[in-house]
Amino acid sequence: MNDTEFHQLADKLMRYIEEAIDNIDGDADIDYETNGGVMSLSFENGTKIIINKQEPMHQIWLATKSGGYHFDYRDDRWYCDRSGQEFLSLLSEACSQQSGEDVSLLK
Repeated sequence: MNDTEFHQLADKLMRYIEEAIDNIDGDADIDYETNGGVMSLSFENGTKIIINKQEPMHQIWLATKSGGYHFDYRDDRWYCDRSGQEFLSLLSEACSQQSGEDVSLLK
């Protein structure tokens, strides 16, 4: 993967997250802000989740209340380089934990 492909894939993921948050059913109140390659998700209780692009390594990094994760792209999805868990699954779990509501951002 070259840098251009990485940015296209990462930007597509960020757009998907924005759309998924805008369409969340239920009581979860999640605000987001994107600045450059960094997306911040803010929750009513003051906690945050940070998602950012790491161009040199062609990875997406995720920082949650429960820890930090690095994701590599393969087979049309982003997977954690340690656990193998899929990005949107792990992000949904973190959003559920931090919002106190059931949140699913899965496709």
